[in-house]
Order: sequence, then C-alpha cells, then structure tokens
Amino acid sequence: MKLNAYKPEDRISDHFRKGGRGGKLVSANERALLRAIWRWPASSRAEVMSRLDVTQQSVHRIVEHLAEREMLLLGEPKPGSGRGQPSPTLLLNPDWAYTIGISVNTDKAGITLMDLSGAITTRSVSLLEKPMAVALDDFAAIIDDMIEERGLSYERLFGIGFGIAGYSLGETRYNAPLPLHEWSLIELGPLLADRFDAPVWTENGANTAAICEAMLGVGRHIRSFAYLSFNYGFGGGLIIDGELFAGANGNAGEFSGIYDLDEHAKRPALQFLLQSVSRHGVPIHSIDQLNANFDPDWPGVAEWLDTTADSHNRIINAISATVDPQAIVYGGEIPRKLAAMLIARADFYRFNLPRYGVSRRVPKLIVSDLPDQPSAIGAAVLPFKAELL
Repeated sequence: MKLNAYKPEDRISDHFRKGGRGGKLVSANERALLRAIWRWPASSRAEVMSRLDVTQQSVHRIVEHLAEREMLLLGEPKPGSGRGQPSPTLLLNPDWAYTIGISVNTDKAGITLMDLSGAITTRSVSLLEKPMAVALDDFAAIIDDMIEERGLSYERLFGIGFGIAGYSLGETRYNAPLPLHEWSLIELGPLLADRFDAPVWTENGANTAAICEAMLGVGRHIRSFAYLSFNYGFGGGLIIDGELFAGANGNAGEFSGIYDLDEHAKRPALQFLLQSVSRHGVPIHSIDQLNANFDPDWPGVAEWLDTTADSHNRIINAISATVDPQAIVYGGEIPRKLAAMLIARADFYRFNLPRYGVSRRVPKLIVSDLPDQPSAIGAAVLPFKAELL
C-alpha cells in the first residue's frame, strides 16, 4: 500500500462524526437500518424491524441513537398498524447532509445535488471543446447556484461523487475517450478534493448509473442485474445482490471490451446513431437533442438498428451466459422508445441452443424509467453509499 494514499473518508468533516463509534460514522446495524429506510421511506419502526435481522431492543436503541444525532426524523405513527401502541414512522433527515454528484461524459457533464432523504436537483453543462480547467470552473459555479437555490450551507456538504466515461487504471485514475484526454491517466480524487475543498469518491460513469438504478430504480425490486449504459459511447455495470460488482481491476461491466477494432463502429453507441440520422439530413447533433426530439421514423434509425443488431445480441447473450442476472436494464441516455425498439429485436435463441427441446432461462429485458442524468444521480449517491447506506 502506498504511504499517504488518497482516502476520501479521511477528509470527511469532523462534525459528521459526532456520535459515531469506533472511528466509523455508523455501525453495521445502523447502516442496515439507514439503508432500509432509504429503500422503504416512511416505514414504521415495526416495519423496519421486520426487514432486519436485529432484535426489537436493538432497533429501538439504534433508532434512538440516530435520532439523537439528527440523522433520523420520527414521524407520525401509521394508523391501523396492529395491536398495541403504534410505532412512529422513520424518515432520513434531509437537513443532516447533502452530496454533489458530477458525471463527465465526452460531450457534457451532469451535476446533481442530493440530500440524505434522496431529494435531488440536477443540472447539465456542455463539455464540447472545453478545457478541463474551464469545465471545473463551470462545475463550481453551477454547484454554488444549486446550493444557494436550495438554501443550504457548505458546512452540510458531506462529499462529492465523481463519475467519468472511461475504464479504471486503479486508485482514482481512468483512461477516458479522446475528447477527455486531459482527464485521463491522472489521480482525479486528490485533484478534485483540493479543487472543491471536499472529499471526493470516484467511479466509472456507467457504474454510477448502475448504482443509481440499484438504489432508486429497478434495484428496489430486482437484486441482480446488468446495466447497459447507452451514451455517446457504450458501457455498463453489474449489480450483484444489490451491490456494484466492480471486478478485480475495477472494470467489470466494460461491455465494449468484447468488440474488436473492426466491430467498434457497430456497437450500439449513440454517437453512431447521431452520425446515421445526420447522413440522412436529420438536424440532430447532440445526445440532448436526440432525447428531446427522438422520432422512431427518422431516416437512419432503422439503419442503426440493423448495423448494431449483431453486437447488441452478442452482448446480451454474453451477459446471460456468464453472469446470469435476473434482468438486463437499458439505461444511460438512450431514448426510451429506442430502447424498446432494441429489445423488440433482441434474439437469445440463436445463441441459446436447446437441449432435449429445452433452453436456458434468460434475463428479463427492462427499459429504465429513471429521470435524466442517472450517472450524475448515482455519483451523488456514492458518498452516502460509501459511508452510511
């Protein structure tokens, strides 16, 4: 291990640690309770207790301790919740802390402010032909505006989550596509922590989108799924039993790695859809325009679907055969109608040969219904997930 290695948890403000035990912000049982309330907000204490492998006395003690630290709010009891004295509902206190999530892609960045209850404010900014220093100044200005708009103080900033398009090189270094060459091969964690004067957790941007899906979307009902992130490029992430599976080198879910150089332009990346519709005279030149105006009947859409069919089918079959998740979620920045068109063309059966007339069961294919900027929202979850949830 490197001496003086960057650790974001070392930079967490001391006032968040008040009431913590053993050097940690929360114990394992406290984390489990906070996670349960995040997943099922406004649950009664009795309901939370039924979801945890913890005794009634321990739940009462944990709730009391977290309420004293002002991390939990005790609400009105639910009516008709059984015999005896009804237990209060439990809510995460939005005023205890908030985070910032930043997601950097090849053409734009998303920025999300999220409080502990999960309420969010989201912005985006173009990165086209913008030097890194200018982009960071833009981020800082947007963050200042969001904090002022929500009437928050910097004292309550718990930390920043940062996602970037590109694969991990270890620590907080990433190898991003050419438009992000300035962001590549450098330790982003300490650089950003010094720039914003806050602890910064870093992750691949497709992984932060998968975390968003796990915490706020499909993951509320499905514990293991693969997430396909359709952006200017194409990648993804793996959620196994509710947690991000990053792999030994931090690059599990780098689905574009399955394609060779000749196949690279046939993978289902949205940059190639933009090129296809543009060749046919459709005046769409950005992912934002694509999402705001998408029409399945545009000339060039069917051509893109035909061109990417083999690579799309190969990746979903590879995921099915190697990971065997409950579902494959179509997310990122892909228009929902386009994701549905891809799913309609999905072919498991050419790869999934039957034996004795019976084939393997395959994952459900699901279109994500999360709001815009899932990668930035997932990045905002990172600090909370690392230390509290």
